[in-house]
Amino acid sequence: MAESSLYKVPNKLAQREVLVAQDIEADWGYGQLLSILVRRKFWFIGAFVGTLVGAIFLTLKTQPLYESSMQILVESNYQSKPQTRGNRAPQNDFADSNVQVDTTTQLQVLTGSEVLSKAVERLQPAYPDITIDELRASLSFNPIYGPDRNGKGKVATKVLAASYISSDPEKAQQLLETLLSVYQIYNLEQQKLRLSKGLAFIDKQLPEVRRSVLEAEASLKAFRSGTNTIDPATQAQTASAALERIKTERQALDAQYRETYASYTSVQRQIQLSPTQARTSARLSESSRYQSLLNQIQQTELELAQKQQTLTSDHPDIVNLVSQRQDQLALLEQEVGRVVGNESAQLPQGAVQLSNGQLGRNDLALVSQLTELQKSLGSLKARDRSLAQTEAKLSAELQKYPELMAQFNRLQPEVSTRRETLQKLLEARQELGLEIARGGFDWKVVEAPQLGIQISPNVRRNLLLGTVVGLFVGGIAAFVRDAIDDKLHQSDDLKNKFPLPLLGAIPELSVSEMRDALILPFNPTQNPSLTTPELFQWQPLRESLDLIYTNIQLLQTKNPYKTLMITSAGAGEGKSTLALGLAISAARLDQRVLVIDADLRHPSLHHMFDLNNHEGLSTLLTSDTTLAELQATPQWVYMRWDESESPLNQNSLPPSDLSIDVLTAGPLSADPVKLLSLERMKDILKAFQESYDLILVDSPPVLGLVDTISVGMGCDGVVMVGRMEKVTRSDLTQAIGVLNKLNLIGLVANGVQSSIPNYKYMKS
Repeated sequence: MAESSLYKVPNKLAQREVLVAQDIEADWGYGQLLSILVRRKFWFIGAFVGTLVGAIFLTLKTQPLYESSMQILVESNYQSKPQTRGNRAPQNDFADSNVQVDTTTQLQVLTGSEVLSKAVERLQPAYPDITIDELRASLSFNPIYGPDRNGKGKVATKVLAASYISSDPEKAQQLLETLLSVYQIYNLEQQKLRLSKGLAFIDKQLPEVRRSVLEAEASLKAFRSGTNTIDPATQAQTASAALERIKTERQALDAQYRETYASYTSVQRQIQLSPTQARTSARLSESSRYQSLLNQIQQTELELAQKQQTLTSDHPDIVNLVSQRQDQLALLEQEVGRVVGNESAQLPQGAVQLSNGQLGRNDLALVSQLTELQKSLGSLKARDRSLAQTEAKLSAELQKYPELMAQFNRLQPEVSTRRETLQKLLEARQELGLEIARGGFDWKVVEAPQLGIQISPNVRRNLLLGTVVGLFVGGIAAFVRDAIDDKLHQSDDLKNKFPLPLLGAIPELSVSEMRDALILPFNPTQNPSLTTPELFQWQPLRESLDLIYTNIQLLQTKNPYKTLMITSAGAGEGKSTLALGLAISAARLDQRVLVIDADLRHPSLHHMFDLNNHEGLSTLLTSDTTLAELQATPQWVYMRWDESESPLNQNSLPPSDLSIDVLTAGPLSADPVKLLSLERMKDILKAFQESYDLILVDSPPVLGLVDTISVGMGCDGVVMVGRMEKVTRSDLTQAIGVLNKLNLIGLVANGVQSSIPNYKYMKS
């Protein structure tokens, strides 16, 4: 049995279950969050109610506050008029280098210590305890926004809304009236000083700006004269366009050259002569004397061939004809030299030379075409060399333009910027002169200070805020309480927290549902007294056990499980119920089933069926019994099983006979650990396997005992059951770790409460 990991997953189905569990654990859905809130509803409600009560208490204890407000126009006395030339915006940044005409600056001025100190001096006779810090803490300014021209958005206006909060409504109004008076006087004083400073600043800056403009223009002029360029960018574009045209022309020229060369190669292949040989052959073909000599040589060779048929080589006639032929060849070579000159060296020597100069009319036409194609190739090469030289020249010229453009881009913006600065200074000086002549003006009051209106406490807002915070705090309390709770509450907890297949879930026993389904004669407020067959006749329990047994069968590979041990982390988690339920599910499929009570400390199976416990597993472990005695020890349990959905349905299937064998624990032993020896237990299980299709072993709990290890080593697989709301995550983790050497095939959740009833179980 492999021991590569702490938890063992038997096959691919179990591995798929593990992956699904990991995905579900990583994704917290709304259903899981809602289940936590329902489970911890008292914590949630308590925290919510406590927070809401606290909000109400604070609302009742809070001192009332009143707010007085006013609206004032806070634009500067100096502001440039809109420009009428071009699209330039108003320029107002030369009036005073330390003052900016924007809302943020105005807010700083209105809440500055210089202005507030003058307001405190005026208010101290009526309010001796008032300070600058108190004013600044209770005073606030907010810009007023109005609709834009399109009516779709909002833009900030030059109107500010000032508000003051105090516990006395009349005090709030009087403070704002005093501040408004101080603001107006302060504005007039500062306006005159600002205009005078602005004009002096401009007069000081003008000479320096004029000098900088002249320097920038002189530098630009020297650059153009030295580089002989007006605009490097434009000239670079022109040169780049010319370079692209030359490259395009060279590409077309290369295509034309390739086409001409292909024609040249084709013609040369037809005449099978080089260009020089073709020209010399054409000249010789047009020479009448050369053709006459060729005819004479051919006649001599014909006569020599005729003589050689009848005469020997040393005959005088043969000798004379050979000598005559040599003389004629010499004359032919002289004629060739006379006709073609120095190109005669390109012709083949010897007898092959006689074939030269005998070109026909078509060959002469091909020679003429070959000559023309050779001339065209030479012309195309010359044109390409010329274009290549021009291209290299333009490329070299383009390499110098980036540096020229960089220098020009540094000089040209500098000239434009300095000219624009000079123009702004001149316009600002003219505007300041007009403003000084007109004088300043007071800030306009858009809305006078009003009597304070109560703003706090806001009962509705506080209750709403308390409700929101209460919901949040209640949720946090519920989740924190659930996080520190180590118990498992739902079957999904087993699936999400442990990398083992969840074989199924056993529903919590419902007295009302069992009474309705089985028509039991007991009061639902009393504890029912059911026999084991009646308990397992309850259809929700029966079908959940059938599903668990089916899942176990799906986990089986080639060798089905013959022996299964049913165990749990602690006592009272339903392992005996699960063992009997699986036995009934298997017996209903016509399998021979044996249930063994291996809990030698607290046996329970004989109580469930009212069986005799004088002999059982303990007697088999302590005595050397024969195979016949061994097989006769289990007790036969007979049940009348009803397969119908309701006992009142007369058309349902008739009851069927159902039986299982039960091997009780037997008399209690003083040393169960010694009694459950590994080899003896294996021998007993092996002996029973010959008589039964399935053996279910009800073992003791895992934690605190070593009995389970001894029992499980002889079983093919182990199934662990955990009761919801009782078993903890740490206990189950520890129990799985103890069983790491056994074939733990899956988990079963017991006592699961389903909030969605199945329609099959409901009465019509």
